[in-house]
Amino acid sequence: MTGRPGVGDEPFGYLLVHFVEDPDGYGEQVYYSLSDGDDPCAFVRLNGGQPVLRSGLGTTGVRDPFVVRGDGEFFLVATDLRIYGGDDAGWDAWTRRGSRSILVWQSTDLVTWSEPWLLEVAPPTAGMAWAPEALYDAERGEFLLYWSSKLYAEDDVEHAGDAYSRVLAAWTTDFRRIGEPHVLVDRGEDVIDTTILVEDGVVHRVSKQESLAADSAKVFHEVGPSLLSDAFRTVATRIGADAYERLEGPVLFRAHGEDAWYLFLDQYDRRPQGYQGFRTTDLATGRWELLPRDRFHMPPDTKHGGVLPLRGDEWHRLAAAFGPPTRTTPEREAPVP
Repeated sequence: MTGRPGVGDEPFGYLLVHFVEDPDGYGEQVYYSLSDGDDPCAFVRLNGGQPVLRSGLGTTGVRDPFVVRGDGEFFLVATDLRIYGGDDAGWDAWTRRGSRSILVWQSTDLVTWSEPWLLEVAPPTAGMAWAPEALYDAERGEFLLYWSSKLYAEDDVEHAGDAYSRVLAAWTTDFRRIGEPHVLVDRGEDVIDTTILVEDGVVHRVSKQESLAADSAKVFHEVGPSLLSDAFRTVATRIGADAYERLEGPVLFRAHGEDAWYLFLDQYDRRPQGYQGFRTTDLATGRWELLPRDRFHMPPDTKHGGVLPLRGDEWHRLAAAFGPPTRTTPEREAPVP
């Protein structure tokens, strides 16, 4: 790994938290992949390729981990769901009677973490709580926590009827208690995996419409004037669909020191699965270009997570604590058409 760590609070490097597609093992835990120096397009897996955090709570599975930076502390939130080696109930049952809680860890340095706890976020009418993320509002001193839930009718206590997934949101100061959840995204059909980035006062949301129909928006990009506004407009649909039929789990972040933004999308078309990279230099237009294979380097089967832009010596401390990095070999990188 190359590069000079940041000085003071200077931005340098990126941390990707994620889980691993491993049908025969136990990859549904929290893994670290660290940028190769300050390169937002090249990541290597840390900790000898082993999980950094595990869960023995709830379903004992950890999917869709995401780290948010607060005021001097970090929180990691994740889906409480185990597909491989779990109860084998199946996707339909998991959306109707899955965990309504998320997993949470807390840290002050990204190296040492608290024991995890479960936070119930979804109401009793919900079938599950998936893909949680959060952002910190410094003016409020609170985090906006958001996730995907199918909502069933009040009188459908068995969740046997029809329902579709919406993105819900609630404010929290400590991830121990949350305010009243409200609907953040509702398109009248299944939407999951929303991620949010605020740039120059404009809110950018990227989500997935959970449909393979010809008219599906698939992965789509919206812009709006504020977090809780009803005035979002769609600037891009079917992002990456010309290359991959099945994409989800968007990660959205700005590169250090340049007017460029990156969107990682988790392809589950073919094996090995995992993230593919997209880039734009004009975020407002939603014109995303697939990065060529020789420009994007990611260990195979790196699944749905989140990128945290690092500051100061954070990159150096992570590399020292969890190195040496485990590199992928080119022939095992996820295919790019």
